[in-house]
Amino acid sequence: MTGGLPFLPYGRQSVEEEDIAAVAAVLRGDWLTQGPAVAAFERALAARVGAADAVACANGTAALRLAYTALGLGPGDAVVVPSNTFLATASAARHAGAEVAFADVDPDSGLMGVAEAEAAIARAAKAGWRVRALAPVHYAGQTAPMAELGALARREGLAVVEDACHAIGTVELSGGRETPVGACADSALTVFSFHPVKTIAAGEGGAVTGNDPALMARVRRLCNHGMMRSPEPGEGFADPGAALDEGGAPNPWYYEMAEPGFNHRLSDIHAALVLSQLGRLDRFAERRRRLMGLYADRMAPLAPLVLPPAAVPWCRPAWHLCAARIDFHAAGRTRAAAMAALRDLGIGTQVHYIPVHRQPYWRSRYGDLALPGAMAHYARTLSLPLFPAMADSDVDRVVTALERVLS
Repeated sequence: MTGGLPFLPYGRQSVEEEDIAAVAAVLRGDWLTQGPAVAAFERALAARVGAADAVACANGTAALRLAYTALGLGPGDAVVVPSNTFLATASAARHAGAEVAFADVDPDSGLMGVAEAEAAIARAAKAGWRVRALAPVHYAGQTAPMAELGALARREGLAVVEDACHAIGTVELSGGRETPVGACADSALTVFSFHPVKTIAAGEGGAVTGNDPALMARVRRLCNHGMMRSPEPGEGFADPGAALDEGGAPNPWYYEMAEPGFNHRLSDIHAALVLSQLGRLDRFAERRRRLMGLYADRMAPLAPLVLPPAAVPWCRPAWHLCAARIDFHAAGRTRAAAMAALRDLGIGTQVHYIPVHRQPYWRSRYGDLALPGAMAHYARTLSLPLFPAMADSDVDRVVTALERVLS
């Protein structure tokens, strides 16, 4: 508490009694993991986003790893990744054995567009890499321009993996249609995260959605050690004599491993929580939109010193972050000093993100890259509190504190 007011973190989960009841029901039941709650969540998520299938997994990083591996990415291949993202979008590609062709982003929106992706593809070609995939990141709840990136991918023969860890509930607006993120209209696969600060929470959890049955079957196998307990469409067991009983049905104990996989499974405990939260996704998204509208109104008198996130026209975002743009140099205050002063006033903040190409591992691997858009975005971004339980008056409190700190 600060001056009798609660501390406002930059983000937090919204857990209600129905969530607690859903988790308690699993704890009182027979299955803590590998049970019916996971399958129920997968069906509900696929239906909600308009995809043919969904595979739940342990977290968003696991979802990225499953997606890259299922697409067959490996040594000699490269994935185009915007530098303005969390570490996992790039690290998961390296875990698959691929190189990362870092792309610049728009300095105002933080999003990778076609020009940035094409420049990264050209740099990768000079390095002798075979670019096989694009991994656009839907930053802060807004999507990258997927119709344009999808067209680029089709021209270049690339797969697309949407990193939608920020964007569950966001709707793409293209060609007069409204398409939920996760429907994979312009991608092979979409990945989600259900970390507590995201729009819906599992505690820890993630998912992959897609429409290609064979690709999604591979995602599912990889998620569970590469195991297959029943033959998939168009496939049979490699050892039918051991696999099948006298009636031709799979033996109940039998499984085969065609390739090594991972233990990236989601537990039923986590699935019950996120399935309960999925039912309130629209309410959470609308609340976040209202709060962002209030932020935009309240920040208007502070322009150009303080600006809200730059809105793009091709989506209706379920905002994950309020990543304000602040001219700290003009304010005569460092970002660190501003964050400390805001914390003293009960306002939590964070920075999203340090451009990934600046991390020591990537600098030692690829040298120093010049990505000015990512660096310009990083220099002035500051994520302010945004979560559904905030009151309208909390926005005024945050912006008043920000104005006081920067004046």
